[in-house]
This record gives sequence, structure tokens and C-alpha cells, in this order.
Amino acid sequence: MPTTPLPLHVDRTLPEPLGVQLSGQVRSLVLEGVLARGDRLPSTRALAADLGVSRAVAEQAYEQLLAEGWLETRHGAGTYVASAGPGAAAPATGRRPVRAARRTAPAPPPLVRLDTGTPWIDPRHAAGWRRAWREVSAARPPRGYDDPRGIPELRVALADHLARTRGLVVDPDEVVVTHGTTDGLRNVLTVLRPGAVAMEDPGYRAAVATVRAAGREVRDLPAVAPVTTLDGCAAAYVTPAHQHPLGRVMPAADRLTLLDAARTADALVLEDDYDSEFRYDVAPVPALATLDRARVAYLGTASKSVAPSLRLGWLVAPPTLLEPLHRHRTATHDAAPWPSQRAFLALLRDGYVDRVVRSARRVYAERAPRVAAALSPHATLAGPLAGMYSTWLLPQADAVRARDAARAAGFEVNLLADHCRSAALTGLVVGFGGVTDAELDAALAVVARALGGRAG
Repeated sequence: MPTTPLPLHVDRTLPEPLGVQLSGQVRSLVLEGVLARGDRLPSTRALAADLGVSRAVAEQAYEQLLAEGWLETRHGAGTYVASAGPGAAAPATGRRPVRAARRTAPAPPPLVRLDTGTPWIDPRHAAGWRRAWREVSAARPPRGYDDPRGIPELRVALADHLARTRGLVVDPDEVVVTHGTTDGLRNVLTVLRPGAVAMEDPGYRAAVATVRAAGREVRDLPAVAPVTTLDGCAAAYVTPAHQHPLGRVMPAADRLTLLDAARTADALVLEDDYDSEFRYDVAPVPALATLDRARVAYLGTASKSVAPSLRLGWLVAPPTLLEPLHRHRTATHDAAPWPSQRAFLALLRDGYVDRVVRSARRVYAERAPRVAAALSPHATLAGPLAGMYSTWLLPQADAVRARDAARAAGFEVNLLADHCRSAALTGLVVGFGGVTDAELDAALAVVARALGGRAG
């Protein structure tokens, strides 16, 4: 009986032993039905010669598969497949079943996303990014699990950063390094007393999903109205510096009203300060947490300034929650990855973060009026121009038509209605951070053309 040719290969650059590589490949061929029960395999001598390995390597692979029951030896006749993969047993004629070729349509190119969370990173600063990661590669990682609160040096740097940029003076021991905003939110919810969470409507969808995943009721807060009561709520989640996604800044009087409502209800205010560094009309508004450190948990992130994929943020919790948070994170080993922390420390220390923020602010300040010029004839701006996106109010039918036209042209633009739960607001949310100038201009032309042709 002729032997079956085997599509095998070895890679001497891999740490995996050659015999283990061969046995794994033969096993996969059986499971996939390429080798059927009764197929005769080459001798170990022939297989070794074909692959340029020692005979001992081929023997080791066969012996492992014999022990596992995939192969069998027949005295004087050679080595055969003893077991077939699922649905791959050879028919009675001994002929191998013919496997139908898989035909898959080529995947369409990904849409260029004009979203609210992808920042502009000036490529001229790439050397600073590479330098930080070279420093990480040369540093010695901790021997075991690191401090769940974060690297002490990074917490010192973050405390300095918050005092300098947000007017929030805190002790480094009050700073907790997290995987990002939603991770910080999830940690606070774990140690917070039972109760619902009041959330802005429209609002940040990932935060809503995080609260619901924690098993808590979400209560809608109209995003443009003062919060006068939080009865029955354990917390209220807000984005006071730049309401997501309407862009409104919470007025000083509304901030005081919110804090009064929180004190009356013994509720915690969760301040998501996701992009306050990107105001280009006025200086950044001080953090809400500066008004009441005992009542506000402050959430910050590196996603909008450095990169969303870094998955790094920080939490400044009220003093009463610090110890429960530390116990929880210690018990669950819930610490941000050491390499990311170490790199961000270098990026902060060497001024990279400040440089990319300044560059991005200039780009956003130039792009925002271009967006306004294209869309203001057709829609109403929902809030002041700031940050890396703007929101435009218009009828839902028009917004959907513009969204669909953008998709057909290769762009993804979000509907305002997708950020709403009970709020009856419709329009478009147009991000302009994570695109090139040419992509932005092309997308705006498509959206403006679609809106310009609307009925009525």
C-alpha cells in the first residue's frame, strides 16, 4: 500500500522541540480529515530524510502519537492512522472523502471611524513613544504581583499632573492606577453601598453598560438640566467638563446643586474627566472634585491623550473608599499592566504627554471650525466647540440618511439617538481626532451633500 505524502515542516527558530512540532502537525491533519483512518504514513527514516532532521526526531513524534492512539503499527507493514477526526472516517472503499473547498468572500475594507474616542497623535512625537518603551524593555519587572494601587513613582507623577492641569491637589496615596475609566468605575461600584446609579441621558454608553453589568439599576438624568435630587441612588455619574456627547460644560450653579443633592442622599458623585485638556476656546474648567473631595470620585484616562489601546487610567477616590478599594484589588489581583504603567511614567516624566496634548489641541482647534462650516447650514450645534468631536441636532430621518451615505462612502458616523435612553434627541456625533485631514474633508463632503438634498 503506498504511503500518504505529509505536508509537514519544522521551524528551528521556535522554542518548541522538533518532535513536538511534528506530532502536533500530524495530529492536526488527522483531526481535520486530511489523514483518514487506514492511511499509511512514511517510515521514520523516509520522513527524517524529507525534513532534514534526525531519525530520532521522527521516531519521537510517532511514538507520542502511538501512545495517544492516533497511530498504530502493523507488523512488517508500517505505521497507519488508527483514529479519524470528527466526521472524517474513510468510507468502506478506503478512499478518502473529498473535502469541499471553502469559498469566502473577501472582507470589505474597514470603515474610517469618525468617533468620539480616537485621538490625533502627531507622528512627529513618535521618537518619544519609542524611547519610553525602550526604557521599559531595559527595566526589571517586579518579582511578583505589583502594588494594586499602581507603581508608586507613577502615582507621584499623576498627583503632580492632576495638580498642574486640573487644579486637583491630592496625595499620591489617594491615586489608584486603573485599566481605564470603565475599570475605575467598576472598582468603585464594587465597594459602593447598594443602590441605583443616576447617569446622564444622553451619555457615555460604555459607562452605562458597566453599571448594568455590575447589577445596578440605571436612572436617567437629563443631561442639560440641573440635578436637584438623587433620592434612592448610591451614586451619580457625570461628565461635567465636557458632557458626553452634547459638549455642554456644567455651570457652576449646577455643580453646587449636584453636590447638595449628593450630600442629601448620601450619594457619591462619579466625575468622568475624559478630555478636559482639549478645550481651545477657554482654559480647562477645574475638576468638580476640587469642590468636595469627600463626595466626588474622580476618573481620568490616558486614552484621549496618548492611546486608547494603552488601557490606562486613574482614580482618585474619597478617603473613605481607599481602604476597601485596596482590599478588593489586592484580593482580585486587579492591577494595571506593569509595562503600560512603566511606559506612561516615562511619557509623563519626559514631557511626551504634554507635547502630544498641545499638538492635538492645535489640530482640533483647526478642524472643529471646518466641521462647523460643513454642517451648520444643515444642523444645530448642541454645545460649544471643544475636544475631538462635535454633536449636531437634526431630525432622525436626516441623520440616518447622512449616516448611511457616509457608510456607503467608507466612513462611520454615529447617531446621537444611539447615545440616548429616554431622551428624545436626534442628530449626528462627528469625531475628528482619529482621521487624516483628507479623510475628514471627504467624510464631511458626503454628509453635507446628503443633508443638503433632504426633503423639505
